[in-house]
Amino acid sequence: MENPKSDHAFHLSVLKWNSFRSAVQFSPTVEFVNGTDVIWQIPDSPKAILFLAHGCNGRAANFWDRSQSCANCVGLPEERLIVLNALARKFAVITISSTGRCWLLGKEKESVKQIITWWIEKRKLEKLPLTALGASSGGYFVSALATKLKFSSITIMIAEGVFDYQEVPDDYPPTLFVHMPKDRKRARLISEYMESLKKKDILVSEIRCTEFPLSPKFLSDRVPGLDEALSVKIFRTFHEKGIIDEKGFMVSDGRMVRWREALAEKEVLPDNYEWANHIQEELNLAFAYHEMTSLPIAQILDWFQSHLS
Repeated sequence: MENPKSDHAFHLSVLKWNSFRSAVQFSPTVEFVNGTDVIWQIPDSPKAILFLAHGCNGRAANFWDRSQSCANCVGLPEERLIVLNALARKFAVITISSTGRCWLLGKEKESVKQIITWWIEKRKLEKLPLTALGASSGGYFVSALATKLKFSSITIMIAEGVFDYQEVPDDYPPTLFVHMPKDRKRARLISEYMESLKKKDILVSEIRCTEFPLSPKFLSDRVPGLDEALSVKIFRTFHEKGIIDEKGFMVSDGRMVRWREALAEKEVLPDNYEWANHIQEELNLAFAYHEMTSLPIAQILDWFQSHLS
């Protein structure tokens, strides 16, 4: 984990939406604790615990597929693959919803600490190492929560953390930054914080995630419920409308492109299409400015496992 890695080194074909169909399946438990949703799953013979913190406008339900045990779950492509990979590597996974649009670094730290501690004790998992991954607002939150809870290591994704606003204890956990260097301001801050953490003898590393081109079957490989024929139609429309260039790269951030209107004009997607938010996430990911990503999940789990104690 010493050298930065790029998304170009990751194999999209390995991380299809149904990659784990035979190895592990979703079977989460949904609870309402301290005024918020808690969704979790424990594999057989767990080796560690992983707390996942969503970004702004996210919720715990985004990490899990809709099922009989979780009727309101959403299963966004990147979130669900993070959970499936973690379960396959024998991590017990717990997700918690923030009480507002984004995480509150003050009062929610204590509430989430109480929830995780209660859950660990109730499930008799006290002997297992505790890890955490947070993205965007969740990354800031995890960086702060690590001063209140004992983590064996953490991952801060598409966020630089709140190290300018808190005292970093000497026993702060090893910290992996997963970020998208196209966001230059954040990349600069991450570099500065990595140096300051190193000076305190805190282990740090980074994974740099860069843009990649869409392919005709990319969306059907990543989004449950989106078939290959539709994926090809979407790709062709994006090419015709200039949403992607001749090599398949997004010309702008997926959030800024009127891709829904382009597909509606061509009658490619019906109104209120069930998987529209899933498509949006994958377009953001391909542009690689600010989005949760499962692409380096193998390296992230390797990081956690190398620091289990």
